[in-house]
Amino acid sequence: MEHLKGISIFVEAVEAGGFSAAAERLHLTRSAVGKTIARLEQRLGVRLFNRTTRMQSLTEEGRFFYERCLRAVEEIRFGEAMLESGRRTVRGRLRISMPVLFGRLCIAPVLEELLDEHPELELDLSFNDRIVDLLEDGLDLAIRNGPLKDNPDLMARAVARQRMTVCASPAYLERHGIPQSIADIPQHECIVYRRGDYERSWIFPTPDDRWREVQPKTRLRLDDLGAISDAAVAGRGLAWLPCWLVRHDVAAGRLVQVLKNEAANVFDAHALWLRSPVMLPKVRLAIDTLAARLPAMMG
Repeated sequence: MEHLKGISIFVEAVEAGGFSAAAERLHLTRSAVGKTIARLEQRLGVRLFNRTTRMQSLTEEGRFFYERCLRAVEEIRFGEAMLESGRRTVRGRLRISMPVLFGRLCIAPVLEELLDEHPELELDLSFNDRIVDLLEDGLDLAIRNGPLKDNPDLMARAVARQRMTVCASPAYLERHGIPQSIADIPQHECIVYRRGDYERSWIFPTPDDRWREVQPKTRLRLDDLGAISDAAVAGRGLAWLPCWLVRHDVAAGRLVQVLKNEAANVFDAHALWLRSPVMLPKVRLAIDTLAARLPAMMG
């Protein structure tokens, strides 16, 4: 049993990307993880990790051993999933990655309700805008916005549809007038999303199923949607934002949606998980809950 424990900690260290991250996931100290790996290396007579003061990386022998250990661990996980699928109680830790703002304002509030409904469930929610690797990052689920690339290792389900809207403050519209069509956008001050060298165009669907891109005139570029919304409320110009982000400001009269006669860009938010013969009950619960409750929050 001690040998099996050492192997499971080794696999966790590889998937987590290091001893510290594995220790956090396993609720152990970094020293305990390091000593377990050292004992495993001593028993096997090989070095599994190259160690530096900042990181650990697999040796050639370590990668060979990991690939074979992973098969065994996946069989154990499959057995656990088969057993859990017959239980009514949803239990265990559910690790989910999601975009920062969409996650904080929409996803997390829905998922946190599950803690009240399922006392044996734990949530580890990670907020970041990068595309994560579910296997390498040790995640059960990831939420992504927009089109997906084909990946045979992943399953996906759309859990919400997001609609974009052009909006501005009443004060700005009183000073500069209300745009009546997309063609009016270049005549207005606009607040634009930009990150690094990427500056986001405003995209509108056309009747022939194509897209019309508009590059607005701007003197204000921000790399955070929340900051763009705040600037729009302050009267800095037109903004192109998701309806879920501005719905409270629209309801309170701080922002006004314009160009309502124009077709809006709509895209899906997807839940992604690793392809497996059996879906864990906790993963199915999260996906079903998001699909049922998120649409009401989309604005």
